[in-house]
Amino acid sequence: MRPATDALIVIDVQNDFCPGGALAVADGDAIIPRVNALMGQFATVVLTQDWHPASHASFAANHPGRAPFDMVDMPYGAQTLWPVHCVQGTDGAAFHPALRTDPAQLVIRKGFRPAIDSYSAFFENDRTTPTGLDGYLRSRGISAVTLAGLATDFCVAFSALDAARLGYAVTVDLAACRGIDLGGSMAAMLQAMRAAGVVLEG
Repeated sequence: MRPATDALIVIDVQNDFCPGGALAVADGDAIIPRVNALMGQFATVVLTQDWHPASHASFAANHPGRAPFDMVDMPYGAQTLWPVHCVQGTDGAAFHPALRTDPAQLVIRKGFRPAIDSYSAFFENDRTTPTGLDGYLRSRGISAVTLAGLATDFCVAFSALDAARLGYAVTVDLAACRGIDLGGSMAAMLQAMRAAGVVLEG
């Protein structure tokens, strides 16, 4: 077992991010056995879940004349437009059926505010609106976090960078992650994580 001060945060292992889903990450489901095994090593396990209303501002379908993966300016900065995915209550938003969910003490839902996207498990994309995860971890005495899940270069990386900024010791288990790699985003985010002191394993 890892020390009691360590937590595992499993990011967005949902049907829409796995093969066959609306925003599928290549081999996204291949990480599930490793993620499930990791859960047995941690006393504190947190799952995150993308949880969008159908009207979400990050969906290209809600911007006439725009296509998925276009960039637009939002009040909080540049925003990638995505295919409609992880809509609240749909099968696509559900956790992948092979993912163990029983070990998790907390599920953080993010991206539910229609006007702002939320990649990180800690903050929405304005980088200031908290999800509440930091307070939960601190109240549990957690000082180190290991991240796994989807996608490496978006929600995992944003979560890792925020965790480092908040003062946690941060590890990303790359073997338990898969990325999208949009316009070189994978190399850029791996470099950003290293620069922030995130330990990249696997």
